[in-house]
Amino acid sequence: MRRKRWRCATWRKENRGPTVDNHEVAQRFEELADLLEFKGENAFKIRAYRRVARVLDDLTEDVAELAAAGTLRNLPGVGEATAKKINEYLETGKITRLEQAKKGVPPGIFDVLRIQGVGPKRAALLYKEIGVDGVDALEKAAQAHHVRDLPGMGEKSEENILRGIRLTRAGAERMLLSVALAAANAVVDELKSQRGLVSRITPAGSLRRRRESIGDVDILACGRDPAKIIQAFTHGSHVSDVLVAGDTKASVVVTRGPQVDLRVVEPKQFGAALQYFTGSKAHNIKLRGIAKQKKMKINEYGLFKGRKVVASAEEEDIYRALGMEPMPPELREDRGEIEAAIEGRLPKLVEHKDIKGDFHVHSSHSDGKHSISEMADAAKDAGYKFIVITDHSKSLRIANGLTEQRVRKQMKEIAALNRKLRGIRVLCGIEVDIKSDGTLDLPDGLLAELDVVIAAIHSAFKQSREKIMARMAVAAKNPHVDIIAHPTGRLIGQRDEYDVDVPELIRMAAATKTALEINAHPERLDLNDIYCRMAKEHGVKVAIGTDAHRAAGLDLMGLGVAVARRGWLAKRDVLNTNATPRFK
Repeated sequence: MRRKRWRCATWRKENRGPTVDNHEVAQRFEELADLLEFKGENAFKIRAYRRVARVLDDLTEDVAELAAAGTLRNLPGVGEATAKKINEYLETGKITRLEQAKKGVPPGIFDVLRIQGVGPKRAALLYKEIGVDGVDALEKAAQAHHVRDLPGMGEKSEENILRGIRLTRAGAERMLLSVALAAANAVVDELKSQRGLVSRITPAGSLRRRRESIGDVDILACGRDPAKIIQAFTHGSHVSDVLVAGDTKASVVVTRGPQVDLRVVEPKQFGAALQYFTGSKAHNIKLRGIAKQKKMKINEYGLFKGRKVVASAEEEDIYRALGMEPMPPELREDRGEIEAAIEGRLPKLVEHKDIKGDFHVHSSHSDGKHSISEMADAAKDAGYKFIVITDHSKSLRIANGLTEQRVRKQMKEIAALNRKLRGIRVLCGIEVDIKSDGTLDLPDGLLAELDVVIAAIHSAFKQSREKIMARMAVAAKNPHVDIIAHPTGRLIGQRDEYDVDVPELIRMAAATKTALEINAHPERLDLNDIYCRMAKEHGVKVAIGTDAHRAAGLDLMGLGVAVARRGWLAKRDVLNTNATPRFK
């Protein structure tokens, strides 16, 4: 039985096991603010706790180290009382004030608060007026149209709440690709570090195919002593709970992460098992049909002709024996890859090593955490030849968007920095807002002076398709706009796409020679793989941007490359592979 996304308990410092991370502490302060707002308590305190949560979430230092050094009060918004709460949580796993706030609140309210379209105030209204004390009760009330008549609600709010419930339930069964990768890498690295334990080990399943969201993490291994491998796996430092452990299979839950399943196979069968457990199901069904036509049989133990093993140790040999090119895992979704492999026309997919720069990077000029110089240094360390600073424009006030004057000041700073830099170039860019009225947030004269202009929608997501597409047309047809960022606006498991006609947008981009972005942020991955392939078929170039707001954010590039590969994109289809960016 699949286990739902698990949230770890905190460990005391003296216990053997993982330490508390900044995000975990920040979540507790967000919960406290939500509870106080639900109860209608002091608004000043609520704002203060939310600010502390943001500060902790944005920290680049370890909060536990700051606590040990006694420097918590140097953080913005952290006074004596808040520092005590942080220390209390680090030491005990609890905050007394939070536990007090939970009293009298039905446990199901915490799930209600996670539904898109329901905040603490609405949750309180729903609870007091119609007795909503959990997600099931909320769903029933919305389906019975009891929500729309409440003050400040309406039919649209009711529809949004039902959609939010669907999104939340879908997200509860799956995790972001980034979360699954981190969990798998931690387990794999730990087992690899034990000398002589495993001869081969790799993630399999949808994670190996780099799906944008993952169920459970599957890992395949082989080695001399399967029992020792299982023992090491179930006693790993990342493990919080062992679900099952057998001779060659085990399942665990890792700290702050998902369920991880390990299967140990014989070395001579590793390739067959890797092919089989990588999937997808549709891909494997078609492969079995081809094997049957050739009077062969394929399963996790190998490819057989009668009793003879045709191939099993290497998965490439299995594909070749079936008369086709071996194919990258990212393509194995039964979307024409088998036919292409038989005909010898599989694309040579873009690789991470081909990437020369990042098109979407923020700095401390707007809502980023590091200076332009610091972001440039990080990009150079990543081996890049260029980086584009694309801070927000003025109408996005919540992100400290740049006015015309501040853009020009930033341009001068970048010019001065480029005179000093060696081996990398910083390009002047902007993430210009496509406003709700269909105009761009900065004048054409200024946009013309910039090296790269990316345009994006950040407001009025619920406009009609006609209005959304009119806004997109303004950006695509503007001669100074090079890229349209995160074109559908979706947040995986949290927010639907706005009502955008993506095929029409792709045709529009092809006509105007405008690039479309793969936003590599793990909650976006937007464009998705299907639309990337459609863009390729229309001759539309793709630009990968990490949307990094701090130096570490540049590491997200691999997620963007994974989307590109799933979209059948080759090096020539991705603008990042040029050391000097070229657009229209």
